[in-house]
Amino acid sequence: MQKKLFNEIGLALLRIVPSVMMITIHGIPKFQNLIAGKMKFSDPIGIGEAPSLFLAVIGELVCPILIVLGFKTRWAALPAAITMGVAAFIKHGSDPLATKELALLYLTFFLVIMFVGPGKYSFDRK
Repeated sequence: MQKKLFNEIGLALLRIVPSVMMITIHGIPKFQNLIAGKMKFSDPIGIGEAPSLFLAVIGELVCPILIVLGFKTRWAALPAAITMGVAAFIKHGSDPLATKELALLYLTFFLVIMFVGPGKYSFDRK
């Protein structure tokens, strides 16, 4: 019984803490740039600066909010993971590991969330 409780708390922490960090450190500043019309942003996949910024806001703000809530968690983790994959392997692909370390950690968190699900303490609970 206690092991199950600790597992559920662990899943909630794994879901919430990285997502809140993503929202506050990366998502909100990008969203502020988007609504202010500051479209100066890298274009790592060749679709233009504004669409790249828009997709980054989805992957770094909208989806992590859904992950924190535990709503459509596995689906929300997919765009977040893709965004971090693009950041790690395309945007910072030729950079040293220390530069892409954070993107790789976020990528790992979001992949684990996709695989194990949100846990009991979420809107998606079963």
